[in-house]
Amino acid sequence: MAQPSFPAASETLLLDGPAGALEVAVDFPEPADARPLVAVVCHPLPTEGGTMHNKVVTMAARALRELGAVTVRFNFRGTGASAGGFDNGRGERDDLRAVVDWVQDARPGDRLWLVGFSFGAYVSLAAAAELMPDAVISIAPPASGRGWDFSAIQAPDVPWLVVQGDADEIVDPQAVYAWIGSLPRKPQLVRMHDTSHFFHRKLIDLRGAIQHETRAWLPPA
Repeated sequence: MAQPSFPAASETLLLDGPAGALEVAVDFPEPADARPLVAVVCHPLPTEGGTMHNKVVTMAARALRELGAVTVRFNFRGTGASAGGFDNGRGERDDLRAVVDWVQDARPGDRLWLVGFSFGAYVSLAAAAELMPDAVISIAPPASGRGWDFSAIQAPDVPWLVVQGDADEIVDPQAVYAWIGSLPRKPQLVRMHDTSHFFHRKLIDLRGAIQHETRAWLPPA
């Protein structure tokens, strides 16, 4: 099917993805805040209930809209109204590529930021070298095993933020810090004290951390 036009107002729609339909939610900032920037946000592990409606995903998107970005959340294959089935990160990178291609075809003058939480951080980092975003935000990247190979991931050569909770019960914080320490080019790192994987009671703090650390990266309004 032909790809739908990029909406002029907040809307949920279906793209033609590599495994069939991809469910996509586009949300706009307040007009007075708008900047030439689109942030594509990737959700956590679908096999553990992760979707584009996850609270960390929606808070990250909200934080960026308040800075003036258009945000694009989407459901990976096999999640929500997206067709297909889980593919251990391989097909999910193809899903992300399809969304980014659609965004860049429609808004070629806008900057692109890639944002991911947990499994979504892995997918966005694994695809970053190919997609060449202008900035990357990784929230609780699962560098502590769980089947995701971070050894081959290239550190993004653009502004890059990692936010990690020190009390994460799913991703070992020390493994994340050790992985960062092994990289030739290191991200800005925000370590959030007494913070669990899903940022329970810390979502407003996450919003503040994202906005404080990335404000200087914004394109002019």
